[in-house]
Amino acid sequence: MNFILFDDTTTRNNLLPLTFTRTIADIRIGILTICEKWEKMLDAKTSSKTQDYLSKKYPLEYAINTDNVWINGSVCPDKKLVEEIKSLKPNQALLYSNCVLAVNTGNQTNFNKEIIEGFTKFESQVNPMRIENTWDIFSMNSAAIAADFELLTSGRLSLALSNSNKVIAPEHIFVEEGAKVECSILNASTGPIYIGKDAEIMEGAIIRGPFALCEHSTLKMGAKIYGPTTIGPHSKVGGEINNSVIFGYSNKAHDGFLGNSVLGEWCNIGADSNNSNLKNNYSEVKVWNYEKEQFVNTGLTFCGLIMGDHSKCGINTMFNTGTVVGVNANIFGSGFPDKFIPSFSWGATSDISVFKLKEAIDVATRVFERRGLKFNEIEKEILTHIFELTSN
Repeated sequence: MNFILFDDTTTRNNLLPLTFTRTIADIRIGILTICEKWEKMLDAKTSSKTQDYLSKKYPLEYAINTDNVWINGSVCPDKKLVEEIKSLKPNQALLYSNCVLAVNTGNQTNFNKEIIEGFTKFESQVNPMRIENTWDIFSMNSAAIAADFELLTSGRLSLALSNSNKVIAPEHIFVEEGAKVECSILNASTGPIYIGKDAEIMEGAIIRGPFALCEHSTLKMGAKIYGPTTIGPHSKVGGEINNSVIFGYSNKAHDGFLGNSVLGEWCNIGADSNNSNLKNNYSEVKVWNYEKEQFVNTGLTFCGLIMGDHSKCGINTMFNTGTVVGVNANIFGSGFPDKFIPSFSWGATSDISVFKLKEAIDVATRVFERRGLKFNEIEKEILTHIFELTSN
């Protein structure tokens, strides 16, 4: 079988601004991205069906001599669901409550909803974990960390933690090769704690699981982490964080609070910046929806900051409850910024202008170089398309 993870259009639009720069399956929740979960569970490589402007970064690979199986990229796998999908024959589809989970199109190299009208349809026996809104990422992060922890650590031995640490429930802590943890407090009685390869937890950090610190990331001295929280690879974090997900290559290196939030890649949070995650009247939080072009109810009392890739804020920035920041915004100035900050915004609420594309590309190039990476033509084309797409 050739496995292809596809973007459901409606779901993708609900997940903006995070999906401006990635497929749905490239979203990180738990320890791994959705794509990484599927590849481990299927024991096979996958490709992606996504927006045309993202297709060079996420190419689609058809198979001619084997079955093409299309899997909804917003769905997280489990063993039973994988079995159901692998049992699909050509011209069969797997659904759950009218949501298409997977389709086997056989030798056909195309897939859309019209094609499957005549297919045999089966109802899945699994109620899958599915990411349909931006706030689902932190809301479902506890279950996702637990599932990924089991997937990654089953049958393996953790590196031992040194005696300089204070540890509670060490049987629920896993430390990968090359990781450093000294003089910290780790409490895994409330959920597993995963420390990735070559990651570092500096002295004085206090961690309450569930928690994942992915490879080559750093938790700075005196940090306070409340789970369920995920710090993606190549990130630096400090201060106080609660129930948040940072995709990777992003920094919140200083004091300040981040709660019930999601940060994309290549973001930077200035020193002493904070977000509100609870309204003073304790009412449900609304956030900006790109598809509807209006604020929509999340159904949550706690909801903080959603920030797209390449966005940054200056020191002492104060984000309102349920703030949505687009791609490549540069936020600074006094007072509370608006609850919706469009992509390529420059400045503060009262004096906001456009972050010019050439300057944005120059900054992104330098940021990539600091991590030993190249901001190549594919990345430039994606950023340029988003600039044009969001010009209104």
